[in-house]
Amino acid sequence: MVSAEEMPAAVIHTHGAPPEHRLWPVPRRGPGQALVRVTAAPISPLDLLCASGTSYFGPPALPYIPGTQGVGTVEAASTLTPGQRVWFPCVAGMQPGDGSMARFSVIEEASALALPDNVADELVAALGLSAIAAWMALTWRGQLRPGEQVLVLGAGGAVGQVAVQAARLLGAGRVIAASRTEVGRARALAHGADAAVDLSGDNVDEFSRRIAAACDGPLHLVIDPVWGHPAEAAARCLGTAGRLVNIGDAAGSGAHFASATVRSRVQAILGYTNNALTQQQKAQALSEILQHAAAGHCTVAHEVVPLARAGEAWTRQAAGAGRKLILVP
Repeated sequence: MVSAEEMPAAVIHTHGAPPEHRLWPVPRRGPGQALVRVTAAPISPLDLLCASGTSYFGPPALPYIPGTQGVGTVEAASTLTPGQRVWFPCVAGMQPGDGSMARFSVIEEASALALPDNVADELVAALGLSAIAAWMALTWRGQLRPGEQVLVLGAGGAVGQVAVQAARLLGAGRVIAASRTEVGRARALAHGADAAVDLSGDNVDEFSRRIAAACDGPLHLVIDPVWGHPAEAAARCLGTAGRLVNIGDAAGSGAHFASATVRSRVQAILGYTNNALTQQQKAQALSEILQHAAAGHCTVAHEVVPLARAGEAWTRQAAGAGRKLILVP
């Protein structure tokens, strides 16, 4: 039986291990904070990385509730309205404190984004930080210009799915999607990609040939959530003054770029992290994305899983579930 002082939560007790479903004290809000009843919490690559204890943030103190973002309704606050639906980021795993994978979460009121009524909580959660990364990598970091040709690596993942759709919405002339899975490639084509490149295997030269064959003219911008050999191959295909924006390293932590190629083509290899954004930038980007989502022009493949099965969902997401898993308390 759950008391008024306890709540169901997913709790990490060991670095690198899935969370356990158990009762946890209901958090207390402080100055500038709101208590939110969570309705949807995605399991993201950042959650998995932080909980592994190997991220550049350092190993988080144990035990803790993971969840770097969520959706919910305001229970109590100073400046927010009770009952208001909000999306919110958390620092769980990066700084001391608990996250969104519980019935209740305490959030910073200033970081909350009020949500429109016409986008479901689960879709907002599936988009969230992944969509912000895709949108801002294309615009703020990649400086996409109308008519340019864009290659999206890792197009089957959440960031890649949004990047394909966002590139089209932002006026790209041609969008090429690259994925190691047939499902990822088919999904990208359904989302508006002009061509899909097979990234299965581990041959850089072959990757490069496949990418070049899919291009129609100069390749201007690469959105790269994978790094490793796919990034190496993509950089070889970049045209003069082309940009590669790296968001993650799902395909490996190292990549080799020939100095002569980078210099002769005046290429830019750019790093990206959501942590470099202000709260205002995050809110503005997600607001724009949700407008497109409400119109049916931006989505992410996702699946709802009860919070009680958090450990199972965590393991599936880490193994590559092929869709974003959303925990619902």
